This record gives sequence, structure tokens and C-alpha cells, in this order.
Amino acid sequence: MAPTVILATNRGNAIVRGTADIISPHGVPVDLLDRCMIVKTENYTRDQVARVVQLRANVEGLRLSDGVLDRLAAEGERSSLRYALQLLTPASILATIAGRSEVTEEDIGEMNELFLDAKTSAGLIGNP
Repeated sequence: MAPTVILATNRGNAIVRGTADIISPHGVPVDLLDRCMIVKTENYTRDQVARVVQLRANVEGLRLSDGVLDRLAAEGERSSLRYALQLLTPASILATIAGRSEVTEEDIGEMNELFLDAKTSAGLIGNP
């Protein structure tokens, strides 16, 4: 039985490390690439993000007010599912501190301002 190794990259065509002019998909040497199976993935749809966020909220025992699920689904579609899910916990803490039992859109908006997604953060670093 052969070992299975999973690699993830978004490099596209790049120079193979250790060479001066050899360009290969993902920067992987061609002889290794010939032995690999490449599986392309697609981004989640807004409905898929909404289902995952709702499931996570149920598991954590969170109540979401109207519009929160749509807002998080839009954030997940725009940036990433991970970012949308990571907004849930601090937003629920903020709602609890405010004495509410439901997470509101305002809580999500405040967390969105405090915690930037990776793309926005990288853009700010690249363009000071």
C-alpha cells in the first residue's frame, strides 16, 4: 500500500525551488507532479456557508437573530467559511456581556471591524 500525502497550494505556475528558470504548476518539480493526482476544489456557495454556520451555532447553543445567518453567509462567501465561523464566538460573548440571549447583526458588525479576514489584512499590509 502506497502512502498518501496531501498537499494544498494556491501558487499557480511558479519557479521550481533550487532552479533558475524551470517553471512548473505549483512550483512542484515535473517528475513529482507526474506522480500526483490533482483535485480541484470549488468555493462554498452562500447556501452551503449558511448551513454550516447554522449547524455550528446549534452545536454551540447560540441563538441568532434575524439577518445574522444571512450576514455570516455573505461574509463566508466573500472571504472564507473559517472567518465566518470565527466571528460566532466573540459575537456571542459580546451579546452575553450586553445582556442579550441572541447574537445580533450589530454584534457581527462589531466583530467584523475588530477581527479582519486574511485577505483584508494582507491587503492592508501590502498597501500601507
